[in-house]
Amino acid sequence: MPEVVIFDYGVGNLLSLKCALEKVGVEAKISVFPKHLKNADAIALPGVGNFSAAISRLDTVKDALLEAVEGGTPLIGICLGLQLFFQQSEEGPGAGLALFNGKNIKLKGSVKVPHMGWNTLRITKQNELFEGVGDGSYVYFVHSHYPVPADERIVAAKTEYHVTFTSAVASGNVYGTQFHPEKSGDIGLKILSNFAKIIRR
Repeated sequence: MPEVVIFDYGVGNLLSLKCALEKVGVEAKISVFPKHLKNADAIALPGVGNFSAAISRLDTVKDALLEAVEGGTPLIGICLGLQLFFQQSEEGPGAGLALFNGKNIKLKGSVKVPHMGWNTLRITKQNELFEGVGDGSYVYFVHSHYPVPADERIVAAKTEYHVTFTSAVASGNVYGTQFHPEKSGDIGLKILSNFAKIIRR
C-alpha cells in the first residue's frame, strides 16, 4: 500500500486529512522528519494556518522536500499548502518553496473574509486530479488569501468570490487545491482517490 507523508508544520486539520487519505486506500503518516519525506511515495502539505509560521517550520525539511519532488514524488498542497508553493505571501514575511513563480494575495472587496463554505469549481485544465469531477462541482473553502501564479498554464480550476481566483493548480507531479478535499464530501474523496491513483502509477 503506498504511503503519503503529511508534513506537520503546526497547523490544524491533520487528522481529517489522514482519515480521508486512508479512506481512499493509502497509508498516511504525519511527520516532521526529512528522512520520511525522502522515502515517501507521496507528500501532502495540509491547510489552515499562517504562511510565515508554516514556512519557518518547513525550512527544516525544505531541501529534502524539493529533492523528493524533483525526483518525481507526487506532491499535493491543500489551502495553505498550495500557497506555500509560491514565492511570497501578503500574509507575512518569508520565502515560499518557489516551486512556481507568483505570490499570494488577500481577498478583498465587499465579501466576508475568510471565504468559508461551499463554492463551485470552474475547471480550466483537465488533469488526472479532476478525472470524473464535473465542472461546477461544489467544494469546501476556508481561506483569506489566494495564489496568483505568474504562469496561467499551471491553473487547473478557478472559483468566483467577488474576484475570480485560482482554486487549483497542476503541473507535472505537483498538485494543489485552495479548497479542502478532506471536507468536500464525495467530490473531495474522488479528488483524493485520483491522487491515490497518481501515486500508484
